Amino acid sequence: MNFKKSFFSLPSSFSRVFVSLPAANTNTNTNTNTDTDTDTKISHRFLLTLSLPLTLLLALSLALLHPALGAQTKTGSGQSYEYQIGAKDLLEISVFEVPELNITVRVSENGMVTLPLLGEIKAEGLNRADLEKQIAASLEKNYLKNAQVTIFIKEFQSKKISVMGAVKNPGEHDLIGRQSLLQVISMAGGLSEQASATVIIFRQFKNAPGQSLVIRLDELLLKANPKYNITVFPGDIINVPGSQFLDIYVFGQVKSPGAVRMKKGSDDVTLLRAIAQVGGFSDRARSGKVMVTRTVDGVEKKINVDVKDILRGKSKDFVLQAFDVIFVPESIL
Repeated sequence: MNFKKSFFSLPSSFSRVFVSLPAANTNTNTNTNTDTDTDTKISHRFLLTLSLPLTLLLALSLALLHPALGAQTKTGSGQSYEYQIGAKDLLEISVFEVPELNITVRVSENGMVTLPLLGEIKAEGLNRADLEKQIAASLEKNYLKNAQVTIFIKEFQSKKISVMGAVKNPGEHDLIGRQSLLQVISMAGGLSEQASATVIIFRQFKNAPGQSLVIRLDELLLKANPKYNITVFPGDIINVPGSQFLDIYVFGQVKSPGAVRMKKGSDDVTLLRAIAQVGGFSDRARSGKVMVTRTVDGVEKKINVDVKDILRGKSKDFVLQAFDVIFVPESIL
């Protein structure tokens, strides 16, 4: 392409990007408006000198404030993850001071975007910053000086995540836009009744080992701690483990003796919880001599537990196992 011909055929706003020097003044005559013209030129140059830093400062502020502009996060280990552009993503591309080149374009199936003047450019597999540099370099090669390109990813259509476990609609889901953990769980229909107290996120990195992140649901849902509502990225596998249930049998001096099913979450199933599940001790219960019978490898083991000491804080609550049998004897008094 002939550079000179292309340049003069472009809109007038393009010429503002080039650095131009004032033509030499060959007129030796002075007129009465010389001082006024000189003052006007100085004022214009002064305003231009002030406006350029302010414009750059405004652009920087917008970039910092816009949450989706960077599409980047850090994990707890400090590993940075930057979104890789893919097919069907919608990009908003802006060139500073050249509005004729601003365009909103969707990445094609073969990973290309078509731009004014430049034609097709490979976008798939690049992060936002790399594509900005590539477009700027192409513009500077034939058209502009110091091209400043900004890309905003409006829609993240190319990536998917998997949500499995104790959710109402498990499976693969499209990750459109920037989504938090709570938004993804909602996308999967919410938690089922079997959900445990944690969520596990498996995350893969391009040039680093993958890692798993464990999020406590009580911090996320009950305490509404925003630190745990992390951003979900393409390729993440989100697993909500189902709760484990322990069958415990409680007999003797309790208000509702019988078999109980205890939900095991992040906390252990303990003797006090089991006693509370059956309504508590009766008036004639001998709480200092509770007997727990446990079968290990076919052999019965009897364990005496003083619940009074547990209530007084002298000993820790006794941790139960599946199929433990609890017997609360009657007081002799």
